[in-house]
Amino acid sequence: MTSIPSSRRTVTRAAIAVAVMAGTTAGLTGTSFAHSAPRDTVTVAPLANGLYQSSFSERNNVLWATSAVGRPPVVSSGLLKVDPKTLKVKQTITPPVTDADTGALEAVYGVAVDDEHNTVWTTNSRDDSVAVYDQRTGKHLATLPNVKHAREVVVDERHNTVWASAFTDGTLVAFDSKTFKEKKRITVADSGPTGLTVNEKTGTVYAADLNGDQIIEITTKSKSPRLIPVAGGPISIALSKDGKTAYTADQNAGGVSVVDLKKGRVAKSVTTGEGALSVAADHRSGNLVVANRTAGTVSVVNPKTGKVVRTVTTGANPNHVEIVGGTAYVVDKSGAGVDGKDQIHRFSVSG
Repeated sequence: MTSIPSSRRTVTRAAIAVAVMAGTTAGLTGTSFAHSAPRDTVTVAPLANGLYQSSFSERNNVLWATSAVGRPPVVSSGLLKVDPKTLKVKQTITPPVTDADTGALEAVYGVAVDDEHNTVWTTNSRDDSVAVYDQRTGKHLATLPNVKHAREVVVDERHNTVWASAFTDGTLVAFDSKTFKEKKRITVADSGPTGLTVNEKTGTVYAADLNGDQIIEITTKSKSPRLIPVAGGPISIALSKDGKTAYTADQNAGGVSVVDLKKGRVAKSVTTGEGALSVAADHRSGNLVVANRTAGTVSVVNPKTGKVVRTVTTGANPNHVEIVGGTAYVVDKSGAGVDGKDQIHRFSVSG
């Protein structure tokens, strides 16, 4: 659910990086941005039961997080608007009811922000759909069906495209981010696409294929996808700043693969911890952050040296990583926090 940033955000992110290095919180055109975590401090706060993923909005200085509890009919789910500095929930948006008799909701799981159109997209895995919400009002704008067990979603602002992974039928679906209409649908036989990332400079989207032990690469011009082998059960994917290298969290192998996209092969593999589930790349330091769900840890990895430079113990089931201006936000799905709520963990990636 990561992307190479568009040129529209380059100046903003550079200013954030300068402010973070100076030990301050950035303020650009009257808007304050994400909190910079001290080097060795881990801040933890309870949010809600059933946390899944998070995505940061630079436009609104908000961290959006999803939660859903239990199996169908899911009657407890929310799209959370979180202050990245205080880690307090500012608003909880309840998804639409899909069944009045049971009270089932259109439960939200994956999430990605579109700051260009001030929307936030979610995957509704149990309902085989994706949804769009207004960031300003929280209004539910649309439900887009026929995305079988939609798992993740990623936004390409430069090309006005939103991609979703349909795990059950091995399909990647592209939507127009302005009209919400479907633009493209590509199926890879026997695949199970999960994590997504996009290079907004080129419009190329990459999916981790958990079933096929590979990366699925789709360019704007290619008639068929390119498949790059990655062993170990790749389930999450991120890109380097220059877009030349992909990183996959390999669930079965318990580590991260560093993949040379030009050569189409794994350059090195780094063991991080059992059940590696989510990976994100910090474009300031070049480090990676990997959530090891089964191990209950998060690893900071230097992909150039292939070394784990720091291990953060989060407790049970870290589920997803989001990096903002050198700071990692990790949500867990343990139910072991204050009042039984799942937690968010914040710490510095650099160093």
